[in-house]
Amino acid sequence: MRWGKNGAGDGARLVTLESRLRKLMISIIVPLLGMLAVTFVALFSYVSMYQNILHNVTTASEFNQDFKSSIDLKMYYYVVDSHYSEGLPIDEVRAAQDLAQDLLDTTTQKESWKAINSVLKLCRNLESKIYLIEETESYDERQLQLENNIYVLTQLIQEYMYTYLYHEAALLDYLQAEMMRRLYLETTLIVVLAAVFTAMMLRRFLRFGRSITQPVSDLCRRVKSIGDGDLTARTPIQAQEYEIQTLSDGFENMVERLNQQIEQNRQEQISLRSAELALLQAQINPHFLYNTLDAIIWLIEMEKNDQAVEMVTSLSAFFRSSLSRGRDIITLREEEQHVRSYLEIQQVRYKDILAYTIQIDPGLAQYEIPKLTLQPLVENALYHGIKLKRGMGHIRVSGRAQEEDIVLMVEDDGAGMTPERLAQIRASLACEERVGFGVATVHERLQLLFGPDYGLQIDSRPQEGTVVTVRIPKRGALPESGGKHENGQE
Repeated sequence: MRWGKNGAGDGARLVTLESRLRKLMISIIVPLLGMLAVTFVALFSYVSMYQNILHNVTTASEFNQDFKSSIDLKMYYYVVDSHYSEGLPIDEVRAAQDLAQDLLDTTTQKESWKAINSVLKLCRNLESKIYLIEETESYDERQLQLENNIYVLTQLIQEYMYTYLYHEAALLDYLQAEMMRRLYLETTLIVVLAAVFTAMMLRRFLRFGRSITQPVSDLCRRVKSIGDGDLTARTPIQAQEYEIQTLSDGFENMVERLNQQIEQNRQEQISLRSAELALLQAQINPHFLYNTLDAIIWLIEMEKNDQAVEMVTSLSAFFRSSLSRGRDIITLREEEQHVRSYLEIQQVRYKDILAYTIQIDPGLAQYEIPKLTLQPLVENALYHGIKLKRGMGHIRVSGRAQEEDIVLMVEDDGAGMTPERLAQIRASLACEERVGFGVATVHERLQLLFGPDYGLQIDSRPQEGTVVTVRIPKRGALPESGGKHENGQE
């Protein structure tokens, strides 16, 4: 499944966040400039004798009272490379320079002239410091320049501008009555316009915010679900912004490729384990065959022909079930027969020390099990349990259903294991180490095929014996009734 630039491919026209923010800024600046223009016209209508002073005061009032916070915030966004960044605020700084120059040309009072001249110099210095940050590549150097240059200069500009306004306002004390009347009219107009403008902009901001926050929230939830393991491919989140849509499309494409990689790795692991199993068979069969043939020759030489025939029959059945027509998954009945043939052969060789019992519920006969699941465990019970014990030993193979699972057990009353050795074996199964090749391979195959809830569990006590429990799920054909129940104790 592939998704294009427009998510589900509905052809919706996507816009970038930058263009939407630009349009939003224009919709804010244009009305503000309109209101400021109305204010300027009213201010310039004062009596000509006060025109210069009023011009200075009203022009100074044009200075952005949030100049410091605005410049500081925009420079911070630029330095940290935030997606809210609108670039360098050069236009605002130059606007402040133009304003200071205009006031400087019309200011006559000494203290006011010094204050506004300082504002102009500081604005020019601020512009050069901004360009210096633009030329600096080091993030740490940018942060240092931001704190030591930009923040300090904007603070001084604001303070000198307030000083200028203070001195100019002192000249207008005697015009207070007239200004209050004009201010009342202007304030009323501005409040009305601001209320209308605020309502309009609030509506636009809410719509703009929802168009961003909703898909971003959906995207965050999707990322969390992926982190929790949900790798199901889904339709990308629909967004109006190109950047968000691209992120969503990228996540879904990533999930698809990740699923493909997981499946490829799983197939590779299956192939690897199959190769290990083939190696195990190649390692076991020649040695086992040699010893069995040697035992058959000995029986013939001792003129125990009936036992030799039985052993050859068991050997034939053993290898026939080992081949299983190339199948890796066989029925539990076939696995039981395989184990039975193996024990029949070994009992001829170790008749003085080996007895066995096989008790598997006949109702489980047609359920599936990986080939060579029980035989390596029975072999371990013989060579590492019974043979290390003095006297007769017994191996018991049993099987029963437990809800939706099948539980098989291989028990022996042999030498058992020390607690240290048992802990080592258990740890090797948990971390897939090769402490016991046959046992580890059986456990890994079961977990690979059926999941981490299945596999082997080993319990043992010194001089008391070992119990290996195999848990597999019920899979395959429905169990047949009346299957043959065999007890092979000899």
